[in-house]
Amino acid sequence: MAKSYKEIMNDINTFIFDVDGVLTDSSVHVTETGEMLRIMNIRDGFAMKAALESGYKVCIISGGNNEGVRTRLRNLGVFDIHLASPNKVETFKEYIELYEINPSHILYMGDDIPDYHVMKLVGLPTCPQDAVPEIKAISTYISHKNGGKGAVRDVIEQVMKVHGKWHLYYDGKHD
Repeated sequence: MAKSYKEIMNDINTFIFDVDGVLTDSSVHVTETGEMLRIMNIRDGFAMKAALESGYKVCIISGGNNEGVRTRLRNLGVFDIHLASPNKVETFKEYIELYEINPSHILYMGDDIPDYHVMKLVGLPTCPQDAVPEIKAISTYISHKNGGKGAVRDVIEQVMKVHGKWHLYYDGKHD
């Protein structure tokens, strides 16, 4: 019998996220100068910071390239940021080799076709509620939240609760 997603969460020590459609709602606001602006969820950011402070690894692998996104993530403490990645599987393999991470200990959240092949390599493939059907079909867990609307917070909070670490953020131990 296959493990439930909650059982798999026991083994997770690394989170990898796509940006557009996962940390954002897939919308891009284009200014008159051609600058592309994205909106990111504050609660997703809080959860990523909480995960890092609790000893989890957090990595970003995205085909997009926006320095504002990089700045936001660095301000949260995320430094494994791979933007403009032409081949997510290759980037993924380099990342896990660098840190000697077992792929079965990774939760990856993607939302669209460019995430498909790397999601097939991880222990817990996940996606936002509004992911494309092909990604939903291979996801062990589908968040009840949409991309950019708390899906990242959802999966991080669940993993941290399974590990007994989430309570540290509301009982005053991290004020």
